[in-house]
Amino acid sequence: MANKVMIVGTGNVGASVGYCLVNQRTAVSELVLTDINMEDAEGEAMDLRDTLAVSPSYMKIKSGTYKDAGDCDIIIITAGAPQKPGETRMDLLKKNAAIFKDMISQIMESGFSGIFIVVSNPMDVLTYLTWRYSGLPAEQVIGSGTILDSARLRYRVSERLGVSPKSVHVFQIGEHGDTEFALWSLANIGGQPIMDLIDEAELNKIEDFARKEAYEIINKKGATYYGIGACVTKLVNCILGDERRVLPVSSYDDFAGVYNGFPAIVGRQGVIRRLDLKMTEAEGMKLQKSTNALKSAISELE
Repeated sequence: MANKVMIVGTGNVGASVGYCLVNQRTAVSELVLTDINMEDAEGEAMDLRDTLAVSPSYMKIKSGTYKDAGDCDIIIITAGAPQKPGETRMDLLKKNAAIFKDMISQIMESGFSGIFIVVSNPMDVLTYLTWRYSGLPAEQVIGSGTILDSARLRYRVSERLGVSPKSVHVFQIGEHGDTEFALWSLANIGGQPIMDLIDEAELNKIEDFARKEAYEIINKKGATYYGIGACVTKLVNCILGDERRVLPVSSYDDFAGVYNGFPAIVGRQGVIRRLDLKMTEAEGMKLQKSTNALKSAISELE
């Protein structure tokens, strides 16, 4: 495999993904940046190339077009229309659905047969549309899911308990949005249930923070991009290295007929399988509520 990766969209998120890929040890051998503003894509490529003499990884970096997608192993989509004042979430979704239909069509015309990673919002629905528009097997179309939301959750728990966030095992699942929730019943630190260490009221506050932190960051600095840049890089490394890690990516739920964030084993072929987790009845109801929200958005489009 060539380990060639393309980033579509060189705004803050796309540029942050590119920067993380260059500044971590990775198997990526070639990175192609493309954007509707080709001058911006070339500028980002130039800036990233300037790191190669001192960065831990070395790769070919260039700007390009969808014609370069044919031999890519992974295409990361961060492009999409921004939400304008007074514009509803559904207005934005309809606009981005049209953008994605044209974009995916051009990418597939190049002969692309690799793995899509969708980051653009509303991410779960756009991942579903990418799957539909591309015609690729569902396991080859992945959304960034709730990896970042889960990272936020793990960090807050780690601060509370005085341990490394890497030792906190808990997932935020469902829609990457207002209906996501924490799987507290299965959360643990070294096998010790977190629910035995933190009371329910405090857990609810931590979960609510993880769900809403993006809004706070956006209010303070205008956008979030470092966190997702690091999370997408972790996902890319997992795929290229066939690490078969469990990550809460947005994958296709055969039973529900939607894409949503849920723990799944990820490797070179994409999503190997979603885990079969025993949730509580209350958690099952929350997941159904999240699924219904996604189905509603899809039905309004169709």
